Amino acid sequence: MPTHPIRLLIVDDHPAFRAGLVALLSDQADLHVVAECGDGRQAVELYRRERPDVVLMDLRLPGIGGVEATLAIRQEFPDARVIVLTTFDADEDIHRAIQSGAKSYLMKDMSKAEIVGAIRAVQAGQARLPASIADKLAERRRRPELTLREIEVLQLLVKGRSNKEISVALSIAEDTVKSHLKTLFAKLGVQDRTAAAISAIRHGIVPLA
Repeated sequence: MPTHPIRLLIVDDHPAFRAGLVALLSDQADLHVVAECGDGRQAVELYRRERPDVVLMDLRLPGIGGVEATLAIRQEFPDARVIVLTTFDADEDIHRAIQSGAKSYLMKDMSKAEIVGAIRAVQAGQARLPASIADKLAERRRRPELTLREIEVLQLLVKGRSNKEISVALSIAEDTVKSHLKTLFAKLGVQDRTAAAISAIRHGIVPLA
């Protein structure tokens, strides 16, 4: 256990959850919440000002999201320790968070002991992924990467756009759209547009929000 309390920054856009988390952690002698906020840009500013030991970061935030905020913080402070604490467990969300440099990925319904344990582990320089999260990350890493253009096509497909509408929206030929869809179906392991849309949402490639 460290000789001084672990200084925490909590980032979540739900004030009631933030208050509950502060209360949950406040009875731990080795933890101290030094700041809290509800959006990604403010998180970067607060990190710069407070230099906390560990950040508890939600994924869906106004302004910039948790992944973007983590990237911004770690670009300026490469040693920053970030734990994602969220309700979203799609494998794409997990992959993006870990790619951004997060050291742990926790669900909000996890026990106090699991959350506190992860904070202490991450402060000690360890990565901490619960088994269920590690399994989903492994599943995601088995799936081929999509190009930015393929993701754009997939986003429009999820919105119900036709090939012609996608071609107009992206200023590409309709045959090019068909080619992208064929590649997408192969990468996602599906046979048609409906299955591709369902897969994109299930994996978190295209968020519903």
